[in-house]
Amino acid sequence: MSLRNVLLAALSIPLLAACGVQSIPRADNGVTAAWAEVENQYQRRSDLVPNLVETVKGAASHERETLEAVVNARAKATSIQLTAAELTPENLKKFEAAQGELRSALGRLLAVAESYPQLRANENFRDLQAQLEGTENRIATARRRYIEAVNEFNNLVTVPPTSWTNSMFYKKQPKAQFQATTPDAAKAPKVEFK
Repeated sequence: MSLRNVLLAALSIPLLAACGVQSIPRADNGVTAAWAEVENQYQRRSDLVPNLVETVKGAASHERETLEAVVNARAKATSIQLTAAELTPENLKKFEAAQGELRSALGRLLAVAESYPQLRANENFRDLQAQLEGTENRIATARRRYIEAVNEFNNLVTVPPTSWTNSMFYKKQPKAQFQATTPDAAKAPKVEFK
């Protein structure tokens, strides 16, 4: 190898690194890791549901419809599995819809539990409720981190000069972001006291 080729190779490495040759795969890996954490937190919530249902079942056995709704929503939410490569807007919307159904069913279950003083006094129920609340906070944090990772990745694959590197070497498409799942999410809630 000639001195000229060695110098050319030595100069091209920093140039390639500066234009995103390494940053795009690293950002892609970041999105994958962030999505894994989102799934991990949703799984944590899903794992709490059977214990919560069993605890409520003992104290509020005639609330069968509410309990069945939670169990069915959990089954639907856990049936939708996405890898980071499958995160299209359509798939993410389906995933979020199923998770929203579970969140709603759990909300109804907790509202029903308020009608049962013996259940609210149950230490297992209080512990599960606290874990569920903590898990919802962890889900929000994991989603925020995913949003940040996707933003970083999408900037790399769509904004020059790294987008040029993407078009030459990788041909990666922007990743899907979370979107509000309720139509009125942008509106402030109306509160009325009667």
